[in-house]
Amino acid sequence: MKVDIIISASDIKKEKLKEKVVVVIDVLRATSVMVTALNNGCTEVIPAREIEEALEIVGNEREKYILGGERNALKIEGFDFSNSPLDYTRENVEGRTLVMTTSNGTKAIKNSEGAEHIFIAAMINGKAVAEKLTKLNKDVIFVNAGTAGEFSIDDFLTSGYIINCLKHIAKEENSEEIVLTDIATTSHYIYEKNEDLFGFVKYATHYKRIKELGLQEDLKYCLTKDIVHIVPEYKDNKIKVD
Repeated sequence: MKVDIIISASDIKKEKLKEKVVVVIDVLRATSVMVTALNNGCTEVIPAREIEEALEIVGNEREKYILGGERNALKIEGFDFSNSPLDYTRENVEGRTLVMTTSNGTKAIKNSEGAEHIFIAAMINGKAVAEKLTKLNKDVIFVNAGTAGEFSIDDFLTSGYIINCLKHIAKEENSEEIVLTDIATTSHYIYEKNEDLFGFVKYATHYKRIKELGLQEDLKYCLTKDIVHIVPEYKDNKIKVD
């Protein structure tokens, strides 16, 4: 299994994704929200690039849908919830469809269309994602959503954690070696040297923005490992759990 990383949604090249397994990461906070919502009984998540697209999908069927997302880390006017995973409780989401648009995460998912599989990952389901990738045993590209088209420490570190899980599983099962590109090797190395996630992620631009908004509980939740055991997949314009 060869493992590579794309460092932002803006750096995705379609030809690079063909016949590849893609793992999209926007740990602060879009993919953390999606994983949480689906784990709490949301039927599906429909990602949209723009606010207008999200509103058009929902139309007049407001009772069927939840509108969620952010711009500049703030709740969008007229939407039900922001981009905080803590909003997406079972009481709020069970049996409903979430239509979501965010600054980086939903763009990364839509830009990854054309890959063989597109899985949704965060720190909260990292080990489950690694187990899924091990079973598939195909070349993997981690797509980091990044922040405003730029590299993001938090997504890169999350990639490093999942790579670490992959390597541990391979060692335990005495299976095929995990082959890392230079950037994937760097991600794994940085994770191994900074397992105190808060100690390193605090330097991330997006971390600072979320902290400025007083969303420390979001940060704590999003950087907690393996509290969810599902692996959502995006296909046919929807994110669901098999």
